[in-house]
This record gives sequence, C-alpha cells and structure tokens, in this order.
Amino acid sequence: MLQCASVYTYELDDPGIALAEINARLAEKMPLLAHSVGIIMCHTEFVTSGIVRHIGERLPFAVAGVTTSSQAVNGEAGEMLLTVFVMTSDDVQFIAGVTDALDDAVDAPVKEAYAKAAGRMSELPKLAVIFPPLILKYAGDTYISAWEQVLPGVPVFGTLAIDDTLTFEGSETIFGGESYKTAMPFVLCYGNINPRFIIGTLPEDKAMPYKGEITMSNGPFVQEINHINAYKYFESIGFASNGILTENFLFVPFLLDQKKRGDYDGIPVIRLLAAFTPEGTAIFRGDVDEGSTFALLTSGADDVLSTTRQKAEQLNAMRDVHGALLFPCIVRRMMTMRDDPLMELKTVKDAICPDIPFMAGYAGGEICPTSVRDGVPVNRFHNYSLVILVV
Repeated sequence: MLQCASVYTYELDDPGIALAEINARLAEKMPLLAHSVGIIMCHTEFVTSGIVRHIGERLPFAVAGVTTSSQAVNGEAGEMLLTVFVMTSDDVQFIAGVTDALDDAVDAPVKEAYAKAAGRMSELPKLAVIFPPLILKYAGDTYISAWEQVLPGVPVFGTLAIDDTLTFEGSETIFGGESYKTAMPFVLCYGNINPRFIIGTLPEDKAMPYKGEITMSNGPFVQEINHINAYKYFESIGFASNGILTENFLFVPFLLDQKKRGDYDGIPVIRLLAAFTPEGTAIFRGDVDEGSTFALLTSGADDVLSTTRQKAEQLNAMRDVHGALLFPCIVRRMMTMRDDPLMELKTVKDAICPDIPFMAGYAGGEICPTSVRDGVPVNRFHNYSLVILVV
C-alpha cells in the first residue's frame, strides 16, 4: 500500500538544522517502506544557501522538483519555505532521474534519460511526474510530447519551475542535491498506484462576448484569428494598442476548445496570451491548434478562490486517497494577491481534510490529463489552472 507524508522546514541558515527538521517531521508521520521518493519544492533562497544540496544529498531517497514562489502543506503556508512530499510503499516502485540540458532539444534528451533510468523495466510506469525548466522558446506542450514518445498511454503530470520574480529568471529544477537551469527531473511510478486527476480552471459561465476561431497557427504562435492578423483582431476589440496588450487585458484567460485535435476529449483548456511579434503574431504560453475556437473569460480573485474551494471539496469526497499534489498557476496568485499573496494557498490549507497529506506550490505552467478514458490519458498543458494529482 502507498503511504504519503508532507514535511517542511523554514530553516535557511543552518543546513544541519533544516535536515534534522525534515527527518524529525517525517519520522513522526510514517516509517519508510521498501521504496520511497520525494517531491521537493522551495524558494530559490534554499538553493543559494546550500540547504537543498545538503538535504538532497543526505535523505535516504531520491528527490526531484522545482523552485517556486510559495507553497503549502498540511498546517503550513509560506513563501520562505522548503517542502518535501514523500511517497513510500512496498508495492509501488519509484524511479527518479534527470535529463541532460534541454537548451538545444527536448526529444532526444528525454529519450536518453528515460533509457538510462528505466530501460531495464519490463513494463511502462503507471504515472510520470515531470519538472520541466522554464525555457521561453518551448511551449509546455513540447515537454509532454517528448514524454509521450517514450511513454505512450501513460498519464503525465507536472509543473514548470518558477521563482518570485516577474521574469522567473532565477527559477531552477532540482534533482538530488543539484539544481539546474535547463535540465528536467522526473519521477516514474510503477506497480500498485492509482493516479487520478482534478482540474480547476475558471467559471465558464463568465465568458465575455468576444469569441473567435484560430485560422492560422503554428504551435504557440497564432498568426490569424477569424482570417485577420492576430494583433489586428485584438486591436479591433480594444485589447491591444501600440503593439502590446492593454493593461486591462494582461490576465484575461482564453477558454480554448481544441476540437481539431486527434485526441480531442471535449474538455477545453485555458491559455495565456503573452505578447506579439512585430508582425502581429500572437504568442501564447502553450500550443494553440489551428481550427480551435476560443472564448474570453472574465476573472477575479473571487472566481479563482471559488474554484479552489470547489476542487478541494472534490478531493475531500474521493475514496482511497493516500495523498495529493496541487499545482496552481502563478497567475492565480497574481489575481488573488490583494492584501495577502498567500490567499489561495491558505484556502487550500484550510479546505483540504487534515487526514489527506498534500503539498501545493505555484506553477509556471501546469501539466495534467484532462481525462483518462479506457485507460488512455489525454495529457494537456494548462495556464491559469489548478491541477491536482490524487494518489
């Protein structure tokens, strides 16, 4: 049987104290069984201070994860925090690894890293949890595609690395005691594990009267909407001026219906429009398929927090839950800051049943299947969303 526990430390100065706190909190919650692994998230200060290296090198199991801006675990929510979500089992096996740098390519390094880490396995894993770096030239879908080539039919879940700056330039991924700018750690789960997924976006009944069809695109680059230049389209509805997005459009979510996809399951995803090229091409934070249609949603703090509470209640109502990982989009934090940048994570902490071990941390893009039908997952990249892995 799978057992899970979430542990944490605020200690930034003394690596020995930080490790002792992690070990003590873990010992209070559960013993380690035959196979164990840790998912780690932390503020970048834990990397620069050497805490991550000290902990990662000395824990009795592999750890993989990312830096983030803020996190929550059972009973705690904070920014200057390091958290580890530990999974242990006698009948679930975990294989963790890390790719080489992905500066020039993604597919080949993923294939090589998988072969090195798990090539001896006679079957595919039941779940892949991945931690891609934030490399602006790659859409999040690029990472999913690379893993689907080596793990066909396997659900893929994960988050892109971020930090607490506007540009995320300090974000790093983590494997063991090492941190990386452009490598991708991963955890593969084999055996008696039953992953399930929850996705919270934004209320679809709050669509604005603006709708469109993507009539020319290539990956995350959209050249035409409704057969006109993408920038001209947004300019015509008052959401772009002087070559950039207007201020009131910076965080408007696109509800994207990717009905032309071969694996279309009828479930839309959310996309973020990031910028325009000088030629008027719109750049999104994820692939936007030609032939897709979209609606623009209104969004505010109340909308975000209502979906957070709803999805926490959905998690609480599930059976056979051993633990959960929650990755909300960093834009949700920006939309709920008001007087408290931890508002959403505090909502998570207070809403999830105390007997469900969990870890939550903000994401630079969320990776989660929209559905699993007849055992086949529809792996998708999301923006603005809260994604939850239930194990």
